[in-house]
Amino acid sequence: MSEVAVKTRGMRKIQIGLVISQSGDKTVRVVVSTKVKHPLIKKFVTKKFKFMVHDEKNEAKIGDTVKVMETRPLSKQKRWRLLEIVKH
Repeated sequence: MSEVAVKTRGMRKIQIGLVISQSGDKTVRVVVSTKVKHPLIKKFVTKKFKFMVHDEKNEAKIGDTVKVMETRPLSKQKRWRLLEIVKH
């Protein structure tokens, strides 16, 4: 008679980037580089995106390669959280 509505969460984006700074307690700044083809020049151009990432345990250091996942807004600028450290 009545169906149970199952709320499914969409796929969250996962990126791999480099820690460039530690800005405050439980926060690191991560840069993610991607290559995109320029529409006019037809060459590949490197685009860089900088994210404020929530690091709950303060375990990421400058120079680490990390995996981050998109999440709900944690503060004014933090929309990503640390999943794991790929390489120290």
